[in-house]
Amino acid sequence: MNKRIATMSIFVENRDSITSINKILMDFSDIIISRMGIPHREAGISVIVLILETNNDKIGSLSGKIGNLNGVSVKTATKK
Repeated sequence: MNKRIATMSIFVENRDSITSINKILMDFSDIIISRMGIPHREAGISVIVLILETNNDKIGSLSGKIGNLNGVSVKTATKK
């Protein structure tokens, strides 16, 4: 399958999910080119932005696993 460049934004409202997020990201570390995390304490949210290089199946798998966590939402964009 063809590799694609993608960005993934992860919005964390439930801090209890952070350990699970980090474990999942470690499992997918081979496809992560860059990772940036920004806590916004006043808003009670953290944002993690990833740049990925992989195929659509792995992008979907990562997005699904993280998006299923409590208090976490994910948005993904891929380069055509």
